[in-house]
Amino acid sequence: MKTSSFQEILDKSKTPGPKRGFKKGAIITAVLLIAVITLLNCFTIVEAGHTGVVVTMGKVKEGVLQEGIHAKAPFVQQVVKIDNRIQKLEVQTEAFSKDLQSVQTVLAINYRVDPAKSYSIYKNIGANYESVLVVPAVNEVLKAITATYTAEQSVTNRILISEGLVTGLNEKLNAIGLYITDVNIIDFDFSDAFITAIEEKQVAQQKLLKAETEKQTAITNAQAEAEATKIRAEGEAAANKTITESLTQEIIENKKIEKWNGELPRVTGGGNMMIDLGNIGD
Repeated sequence: MKTSSFQEILDKSKTPGPKRGFKKGAIITAVLLIAVITLLNCFTIVEAGHTGVVVTMGKVKEGVLQEGIHAKAPFVQQVVKIDNRIQKLEVQTEAFSKDLQSVQTVLAINYRVDPAKSYSIYKNIGANYESVLVVPAVNEVLKAITATYTAEQSVTNRILISEGLVTGLNEKLNAIGLYITDVNIIDFDFSDAFITAIEEKQVAQQKLLKAETEKQTAITNAQAEAEATKIRAEGEAAANKTITESLTQEIIENKKIEKWNGELPRVTGGGNMMIDLGNIGD
């Protein structure tokens, strides 16, 4: 009885139970998962418009990976993706004009990274090259340009300032591998006192322009009236001259006859003696 019971217990211990099956399945799953992760780490995909910088245990490999699928050593190699498409950066900065006015400026910078120099930028600067290189360069070049214009000129010469920023930034960044394609000035903001002074100046200029316009209009009207008077006078003089030249003695005598009412003059005489012809008849 005792021997039989011991044998049964031994047989039961040899029969795999639910726990042992679960552990075996977990191990197989873990092995498969590790294999899949290892396999996935043997390859990398570089998306369109990007280049891949290979880093092997912290060391940056010279050259870059182009678009597509690439093999790499699992776990010991890392591929950093660098975006080589046009990127937009908005910068808010303060500068001073030639007349020492504070100018708050908001700029939109479009730039791109040279694919061939992606590895050197990452190696020497890191992935945060935008904040390390581009933003400080924008501040420096903008301050240099705005210092050559008065605050009022800055407003009227926005295009020239934008073009100057593109040129100045490319001079500083092209050798590193960064290219500025466009700079847009979103906003120029000045102090309240300066804006008030500009508004008052514009009002004064408008009043002066209005007064000058009214003065010029009055002068023009006076000149036109004088010219009209002159033309009328010249016309009357010409008409009188024509009439005078056309009169002859016969015409004058004829006019006298046409205007005579048929009565003789009632008074005539010469010298100091006057004779009333009307009394002679009486």
